[in-house]
Amino acid sequence: MRFLVLLSGEGHFDRWAASSDAERQEFLDRLRAFREAVSQRGTVLREEPLEHPSTRRRLTGPVGGERVVTAGPYAESVEQLNGAYLVELPDLATALELAGLLPTPVVDVLPVLALTEQS
Repeated sequence: MRFLVLLSGEGHFDRWAASSDAERQEFLDRLRAFREAVSQRGTVLREEPLEHPSTRRRLTGPVGGERVVTAGPYAESVEQLNGAYLVELPDLATALELAGLLPTPVVDVLPVLALTEQS
C-alpha cells in the first residue's frame, strides 16, 4: 500500500533557526532513521521538504468568476506543513509504526487510494 506521510508542526522554521548544531543533527538523524526503516520494509517513493511558509500560495475561488491567490502562511492554520514522504509499505500498522520515528510533533499518515483505469 502507498501512504502519504505529512510532517507538520507549529513554528518549525523558527525552532530550526534557534536550534543548536546537536539538536539539528538529532533531527536529521531521526529523518534518516525513518528513511532507512522504510527502505528495510518497503520503499520511499518520494520525499519533499517544503520551503518557509511565507513562500507559499493558496489558490481559491472562483470568487466573482476569478480565482484568488493568497500569500501564506494562512491565519486559519496554526500548524504548518513542513514536508512529505510518499512511501510504499505492507500495511497501515507498519506505516504508523515507522512514522513514530519522525521528529516532528504532528505526523499524518494518509493511505493513498489506488485508482484503476477502466477500459
